[in-house]
Amino acid sequence: MAGSAAAFAPAQTGKASTAMKASAEGMPGALPPVGLFDPLDFASKADDNTLKRYREAELTHGRVSMLAVVGFLVGEKVE
Repeated sequence: MAGSAAAFAPAQTGKASTAMKASAEGMPGALPPVGLFDPLDFASKADDNTLKRYREAELTHGRVSMLAVVGFLVGEKVE
């Protein structure tokens, strides 16, 4: 019984940093085979604060679009 309970225990890992690096290479979302998707090359022209602002704007726009889809689907269901 004790052996099976150990399977659900949290694994001991090294301490990870939660700080986000603002450089384009270390930004979350960069995939290993492709790298950072930036077809208009905005990241190379931006400093750290601008990259953080771009990232925040991207998340905000994504959240607004998700709410818009829910509103559209609810409107279709009500009609």
